[in-house]
Amino acid sequence: MSEEQTPRRASVELLRAEAADELSVLVEERLRAGEDPWEFMEELPSVDELVVLMLRAENIAAYGGGRPSNARNYRVLRQIAMDHPELTRAVWRLLGSEPHRRWDAATRADAS
Repeated sequence: MSEEQTPRRASVELLRAEAADELSVLVEERLRAGEDPWEFMEELPSVDELVVLMLRAENIAAYGGGRPSNARNYRVLRQIAMDHPELTRAVWRLLGSEPHRRWDAATRADAS
């Protein structure tokens, strides 16, 4: 097994269901705190983006948990796209040069 691959833990459908549940919890918590959904919904990742971030986190944890270099982060995300073609758009959005959501900048900073 190469450095970028980790054992698959579940199908993409199951991961999407988990991600959707997690996002719904986040939305409910923020609504209960009195936040305006028009203000915070753009800050949240899409379901597929959250799945990609979960898979990336599993890979990082499986290989020591250290902060990956930019090159390794790129390889890991590319491997996710190759292993799960249905997540390719989300991977490429996360690899894009310009953040398309407010949380992207923090995610990229953590990866570098």
